[in-house]
Amino acid sequence: MAAAVLAASLSWPSSAQAHQAGDWLLRLGVHMVDPKSDNGSLAGGALAADVDSNARPTLMIERMLTNQLGIELIAAVPFRHDIALNGAHAGSTKHLPPTLSLQWHFNPTGTVQPYLGGGVNYTWFDGEKSAGPIEGTTLKLGNSWGLAAHAGIDFRIDERWFAGFDVRWIDIDTEVKVDGANVGSVQIDPIVYGAYVGIRF
Repeated sequence: MAAAVLAASLSWPSSAQAHQAGDWLLRLGVHMVDPKSDNGSLAGGALAADVDSNARPTLMIERMLTNQLGIELIAAVPFRHDIALNGAHAGSTKHLPPTLSLQWHFNPTGTVQPYLGGGVNYTWFDGEKSAGPIEGTTLKLGNSWGLAAHAGIDFRIDERWFAGFDVRWIDIDTEVKVDGANVGSVQIDPIVYGAYVGIRF
């Protein structure tokens, strides 16, 4: 199915002006960070951790290095996630996940322009709050480095404007401390998906 979609997009009539080296692509959208279902356990396996999903506005800026290869940075309003331990609400955190990716655009002269990318993510956690079974303690999540993969598709509106959607996988693992004591790590590893409008300049 994916191969058929890609083949169709590559054969789409080329009615739009091509990306060129030196172009900037600016995308403004909304994305959902959807952590994987099993986020690991804490306190030697006694507490099963669960991190919920959250959507926020996002900004992506890409610089074309060639007509097909670009480098992109995604930034966002801080995402907020509730944290549950053994099913009980136990706290919340905010995070910023700036991700830098190299991206290959398969059909830069076409109306439909798919792309694939890969890169590195740095996730900064802040604003942790404890609740429920650990209320009154100091909850702290460590910042995270990890790899990221990216796929998306742009639909040309005219020579400058376009719209599209994309999906990412990001490797986010964080060390958890309660009152300064390390109680284990949480594997968030989210799928990040969303839609956007963009402009080329």
